[in-house]
Amino acid sequence: MTRKSWIALILAVAVVGVLLGSSASGQELKTVRLSEVVRSVFYSPQYVALELGFFEEEGLEIDLSTAWGADKGAAALISGSVDVGFFGPEAAIYIYQQGAVDHIVGFAQLTARDGSFFMARDPEEEFQWDNVRGKTIVGARIGGVPQMVLEWVLKSHGIRPFEDVEIITSLAFEAAVGAFESGLGDYIAQFEPALSEIEARGRGKIVASLGAEAGPITYTVYHAKKSRLEEEPELFVRFTRAIYRGQQWVAEHTAEEVAAVVSPYFPLIDHDILVKSIRRYQEINAWPTTPVLSEGEFMHLQEVMLEAGELEKTVPFSVLMNTDIARTVVSE
Repeated sequence: MTRKSWIALILAVAVVGVLLGSSASGQELKTVRLSEVVRSVFYSPQYVALELGFFEEEGLEIDLSTAWGADKGAAALISGSVDVGFFGPEAAIYIYQQGAVDHIVGFAQLTARDGSFFMARDPEEEFQWDNVRGKTIVGARIGGVPQMVLEWVLKSHGIRPFEDVEIITSLAFEAAVGAFESGLGDYIAQFEPALSEIEARGRGKIVASLGAEAGPITYTVYHAKKSRLEEEPELFVRFTRAIYRGQQWVAEHTAEEVAAVVSPYFPLIDHDILVKSIRRYQEINAWPTTPVLSEGEFMHLQEVMLEAGELEKTVPFSVLMNTDIARTVVSE
């Protein structure tokens, strides 16, 4: 039996054991409706927590849906159609500044760097940032953190976005990769595994990590309504405990082992590409080992937003980010 088969067998037995244990105890699971911003390898610790039964062990059953956009995920959370919204905290900032009374609050962090990589169309290019001058980049949605981080990185290299380089921001997230592969643009900023797939086909080369370039930043966070956090703190402690276990598991295992667990969430992705994508994220320290939010990283996010012209003034960390829940979990 191959090493990969052994890993899959061991994990399958472990999951069955957890599920049987929960059933045998007669514990009634509480359903938590979780909306994720997109389905992405970037969120592997979450899928580990789901697949290995960490939520069930906390007495929770996760009803997972994909919003395909932070704006849509935030709207679902505000409307009450979901209990937890997983998206970038820029949405929480925008909603708070619109004057919402029962605004949304982040309580646990899963990713602490931008998950985008930067690809050149020419696989033979000897890349340096000055190469993009006069060229076209397939970027992301204006107002979203991926686009703001791209602009921040360009400016850090003395390149003026939309002046020294054209950036296409009108494409939907799921359409950008296909457009680039069809010939649009000279470069693209995008998440894995899409770029590793293009690279494997010889149609481009990953030349930089925007996450590594921009440094640690509050990036993808679990949110709930302020009132709900105050009314049911124990529910969110249990939720965060499961996430924390997923983070720890990923930190202690190889990309191959992580891929074996999360592969059911990515049935159309080649196994080797999945492993390579996970390894890329591990190499840039995309995944913090605890869910505790950092004030410095949150302020860095707002610095990026201010520089992009998407924010007029900063919001205090304590207003929009709750560290009590995550600290309770970690202190255990």
